[in-house]
Amino acid sequence: MLLTDTHTHQYYQTDPLKRQELMQRCLDNNIGRLFLPNVDSASMELVFSQVAAFPENCFAMLGLHPCDVKENWQQELSAIKEAIPSHKIYAIGEIGIDLYWDKTTLDIQVEAFRIQIGWAKELKLPIVIHCRNSYDEVLEVLKEEYDENLRGILHCFTGTLEQARQLIGMGFYLGIGGVVTYKNSGLDKVVEQVDLEHLVLETDSPYLTPVPFRGKPNESSYLVYVAQKVADLHRVSIETVADITTENSKAIFGI
Repeated sequence: MLLTDTHTHQYYQTDPLKRQELMQRCLDNNIGRLFLPNVDSASMELVFSQVAAFPENCFAMLGLHPCDVKENWQQELSAIKEAIPSHKIYAIGEIGIDLYWDKTTLDIQVEAFRIQIGWAKELKLPIVIHCRNSYDEVLEVLKEEYDENLRGILHCFTGTLEQARQLIGMGFYLGIGGVVTYKNSGLDKVVEQVDLEHLVLETDSPYLTPVPFRGKPNESSYLVYVAQKVADLHRVSIETVADITTENSKAIFGI
């Protein structure tokens, strides 16, 4: 069995010994592939350090997180774009729109989102989308930018079945994380109605820790609890979920 965490910030742990322990727990739980999104220019080196330490298991993506689209967003985008040619990356992300923390930056968030979608199309890479309190806004941008080169993952999907179908209709995969294990999230009702062919798994470590560790820092090794919940919802084995979602991740990232 091979599980893939398509979205983790495990690189925030910079202590070499603790970082090794985190990775060993992943391997002990059959999580052998971790995809790492930065959030801004400063976090790029953390991502690259993790990839250098575990080149067989960790894979980089680059983008500007919508919560980091602030006054200096254009300089941030320039710094990230300049780093792309000298590093192997597998997606542009995480990018998107977040209206939970700050609604006043919507216009520049949308502009930054569109610019980075352009990078992905030019580089023939998928995008990994952050969407919080902004499904309508994100879907509007995706519909306007839609063409044969637009593809990727809606990270931390927590939307409705109708929103899921809209995204799937445009060829996107849904990133399912710890929220699916939360008793009153309602995400379980959606996930059980979505074919496994459209899903990938993630932790968003150190955030959104699944049950039974909710309230504690998340880590990629906890992906097994997400996988087991999805398996239970679809009435299949965890091995089946691992096989299908890992193959989906290979189709997206090309590795």
